[in-house]
Amino acid sequence: MTLDQIAVGQEVLITKVGGEGELRCRFLDMGLIPGTRVKVRKMAPMGDPIEIELRGYELTIRKEDAQMIEVQ
Repeated sequence: MTLDQIAVGQEVLITKVGGEGELRCRFLDMGLIPGTRVKVRKMAPMGDPIEIELRGYELTIRKEDAQMIEVQ
């Protein structure tokens, strides 16, 4: 399952971060690291972007990016 498939209010655990090169490094720099708990706080009406909460702060990411982050 990927982060874009999670319902608002649900909390999950990151299991794998996809992407290549600079994109993957950007995800890791933002705190999207395997083993991190993430809660989906809000989702735009069309599903893009998605606001998540992790490590005590909120982060907004595009749906396209959320599809590269595997969760359980």
